[in-house]
Amino acid sequence: MKVSYNWLKEYLGEGAPSANEIADLLTFKAFEIEETEEKDGDTVIDVDVLPNRSSDCLSHRGIAREIATIIDRPLAKDALSEVLELENTDLINVEIESEDSCPRFTASLIKDVEIKESPEWLKQRLQVLGQRPINNIVDATNYVMLAMGQPMHAYDADKFPQTDGKWKFVVRKSKPGEVVSLIAESGKDEDRDVELSGSELLIVDGTEGTLVGLAGVKGGRFAGIDEGTKNIIVEAAHFDPILTRKTARGLGIVIEASKRFENEPSPELPLYAQNDIKKLIADIAGGKFVGAIDIYPNKKEAVSVIVSPTRANSLLGLSLDIKQMKDILERAGCMVEENAGNLKATGPFERTDLNIEEDFIEEIGRIYGYEHVESIVPDSVALTEINTRHYYSEKVRDVLTAKGFSEVITSSFRKKDNIQLANALASDKSFLRSVLSKNITEALDRNINNADLLGTTDTRVFEIGTVFTGGEGEVFEHMSVSVGVRIKSTGYSGKEDKILDEAVTAIEESLGASLKWSKDKGVAEANLSAVLGELAMPEIYDKLVKEEDINYKTFSNYPFISRDISLWVSGSASEELRNDLEGTLKDVAGELCIRITLFDEFTKDERTSYAFRLIYQSKEKTLTDEEVNEVMDEIYKVAKKQDWEVR
Repeated sequence: MKVSYNWLKEYLGEGAPSANEIADLLTFKAFEIEETEEKDGDTVIDVDVLPNRSSDCLSHRGIAREIATIIDRPLAKDALSEVLELENTDLINVEIESEDSCPRFTASLIKDVEIKESPEWLKQRLQVLGQRPINNIVDATNYVMLAMGQPMHAYDADKFPQTDGKWKFVVRKSKPGEVVSLIAESGKDEDRDVELSGSELLIVDGTEGTLVGLAGVKGGRFAGIDEGTKNIIVEAAHFDPILTRKTARGLGIVIEASKRFENEPSPELPLYAQNDIKKLIADIAGGKFVGAIDIYPNKKEAVSVIVSPTRANSLLGLSLDIKQMKDILERAGCMVEENAGNLKATGPFERTDLNIEEDFIEEIGRIYGYEHVESIVPDSVALTEINTRHYYSEKVRDVLTAKGFSEVITSSFRKKDNIQLANALASDKSFLRSVLSKNITEALDRNINNADLLGTTDTRVFEIGTVFTGGEGEVFEHMSVSVGVRIKSTGYSGKEDKILDEAVTAIEESLGASLKWSKDKGVAEANLSAVLGELAMPEIYDKLVKEEDINYKTFSNYPFISRDISLWVSGSASEELRNDLEGTLKDVAGELCIRITLFDEFTKDERTSYAFRLIYQSKEKTLTDEEVNEVMDEIYKVAKKQDWEVR
């Protein structure tokens, strides 16, 4: 939500904090700030409004109210505290077919307006926030929406046919195949016709049945405001947020108005918006306000919540007294009464996020400041029970990592298996896994080609995780362990079995129990849950042994290139000779050579052959063969100078 600092100052009055101070206050007490930008004599603050506060803070008034709460001062200007002065009219009739989809609908009639360019102050206010001015009436509806978070729409009243001298609106669901003609949004897209599915909510002319617009999303070309408009009807309504979201996202029409309706602003806002736009239009377009209608059959009543100071202090780790808590909630605009040692709190109508005791407790902690909560480290923590599953899982991990296995964590979902999800996350994640071994095999296939990069002769991985079995409405789960070994990139060779058998034996020895293993092509899996009940109940967790010599470094996202070189050198094989060779190769190869591995060595006729694999990789780009070949040519030159024979 981008807000204008100059606009905020109108709400905050004299002595308002600077733009940078406001950004800091919001950061530490409410929302993250994406950026601040100086623009056309103003400062635009981009506020990342959280979902739970989008109902009231996708507006300048909401952000200003939040700042006023934080600094403990009243707003200098507040449209939501004004007395509503709207006369009723019987010239507009509204029929709502689904009250759940449209709980409230208001409309006002203003005659004899003058359509013209907006005054400079209004155009500048919209432009600084990235909106293109259209005309004074359309700009007024956008201004009120940005001011208090209530979207509005204006119609040319004379383009509507009348029934007995009255304008009639119908709010109903669409019918499959109906087409609505939508107007462009602030010049950012083209007018277009949209075919409807039957789930959308429509505003319809009740006299001839013409589709006027998509409720909560966008107005139609019918009855649009133009230079010839004299009489207008201004709509401010409350629409179902879920239905609005589905319509907007489904049709790809996500605009400022639909974003606000999706986050369910208070149903009390529409009449305040009508009151505000009535004054604004009178100021910039003239005209005569005839009256308004308000269809609100099921008024939402304010809910009072009992807040326990003892519970609040316990949850927050504070020691505030009841008066301090009462003052904090009143700063946030709540109505608060003391009631038998507790607080009876009612949130302001625009704060639809304050519904349960924990909401008010969070508000107390947030405004008071979490920086005042002291961190206390307990002297000791008494363990009442050892988690057997965790304890023995750690034992298995220790055994396997000691034998060179790396732990992987794979997805619990698969494209195909036995148990299908009712609501799949994606088409390739529609089933729950019944075994770990398939994922382990896939992990081996993906990683075996990196053996040279890691300087290993094989790839060893394992996973300890939950698998799901059953069917026909019954689902069972248990913990499995699966280990896998791959020596060659061409697939299973049979040489893996020895390493696998050693790992299996080590696991069983650490547990002191035999497991029922299933083995296939270098991968083994067993049900750990099946033996947990037979194992001794641990009395204490094993002491954590810290590895002091572990170092971590970033890895490259770019592919590596390998080159082999075999050298005949004079003398018998020795560690010193090998180290000298490796050192020379590393010096010549430079920083692009990230690993040198000796993979063959033998002595014959007083000469020794050493075969090395050199791995090249860059952190900045993908290396080419030409670049690596140039480095290898330098190595060959050095080898020749050293009287080493390159085989």
